[in-house]
Amino acid sequence: MITTGSKWFFGLGIVSLVLAFAYGWTTGGNGLGPLTVGYKGGVGDHFGYGLLLTAALVSIFLGVVATAARDADAEAVAQVAGTETVPPVVPAGASYWPPVAAFGVALVVVGLVTEAILFVAGLVVIGVVLVEWTVQTWADRATGDPEVNRRIRNRIMAPIEYPAAAALTLAVLAVALSRVFLALSAEAAVWVALGVGVVIVGVGFFIASRPRISPNVVVGLLVAGAVIAIGVGVAAGVAGTREFEEHEGDHGAEEGALPAPLAAPVTVEVGS
Repeated sequence: MITTGSKWFFGLGIVSLVLAFAYGWTTGGNGLGPLTVGYKGGVGDHFGYGLLLTAALVSIFLGVVATAARDADAEAVAQVAGTETVPPVVPAGASYWPPVAAFGVALVVVGLVTEAILFVAGLVVIGVVLVEWTVQTWADRATGDPEVNRRIRNRIMAPIEYPAAAALTLAVLAVALSRVFLALSAEAAVWVALGVGVVIVGVGFFIASRPRISPNVVVGLLVAGAVIAIGVGVAAGVAGTREFEEHEGDHGAEEGALPAPLAAPVTVEVGS
């Protein structure tokens, strides 16, 4: 019997598979190429097609695992463990991964009509959510103590999360702000860059001055900042870049002008 959790994974896998086929055909794939993974034709853009196909395969695999594990059902766990009593089930805590997943889907949709980099960023966000949410769900049911579960989860994911989050944040800021700077004038870009720096330093000072601040508040600030940066970057990208003046060098001739003809040869006749 297919469990509830596996239904979500199977559904996501099927949707990702259909999107992979559609993306392959719309980016230059022909014939049965997208259906046969390139065996009977082209698949179009290899990078996007590969990401979607990988997401489909990973989701289907997780669906199979969830079905085999019966969604970590307490009775199934007791049966596998060979015990007569059912282990206590600890209610799962609040999770912020659903809104992050929705944010990734929005990036994919916006990227389909604007820039490819937003489409790729959305796929990356969705992939991160799949991994993080899976690990958190497993950790919440690891033991009957929520504090121990939290430590187990942090021990596995913290060495990966912190550098990955820093790199992702820098990449999002760099891409979004570059669109904004290119859309503004040279003078306005300087003031905007100064203002963004002041805001970042101010938020960092606020967080550092509150040692007991909740991690959810920090995550909320980061997500809100990412949403604002990407939204402003998309708006600036749609507006276009400013006009750049081309300064010609003083070479004595305009661009495209033919070089001056060489002097005609002089013929000297020597009398006999």
